[in-house]
Amino acid sequence: MVFDILHLAIILFLVAGAGFALGPLVMGLLIAPRAGGGDMGMPYECGMRPLGAAWTSFGISYYMYALIFIAFDVDVLYLFPVAVQYHLTDGWGAFIKLCVFLFFLALALIYFRAKGVFTWQRKIIP
Repeated sequence: MVFDILHLAIILFLVAGAGFALGPLVMGLLIAPRAGGGDMGMPYECGMRPLGAAWTSFGISYYMYALIFIAFDVDVLYLFPVAVQYHLTDGWGAFIKLCVFLFFLALALIYFRAKGVFTWQRKIIP
C-alpha cells in the first residue's frame, strides 16, 4: 500500500476531530474556576435557596405516568416517517403495516387501562 495525499488527509482530519473533541475538555480543566462551599453543596443549585426540604419524595404514580408518556411519545414518533413516505407507497402493504402498529399501540392502552394504571391513586395518610 502506497501512502498518498488521501491517507494524509484522512489522518489530519482524524487528528483535527480528536482535537476538537478533546480541546474543550482540556481547556475546561485548565481554566475553569474552582470554587467550593456555599451553594455548591446544595442538591439543586439554581441561584435561589430552596424553601423546606430539598429531598422530597414523589409517589410512584408520577413516575408511571412519565414512563407511559415517554413510551407512547416514542411510538407516535414512528408515525412521522410513515406520514411523510405514505404517499409514495403502492398497494395495501403500508396501510396494513400501519394498522398492525396502531393495533398493538391500542392493545397496550387497553392493557394499561385494565391494570388500573390510569386511575389516580389518592395519597393515604397514616
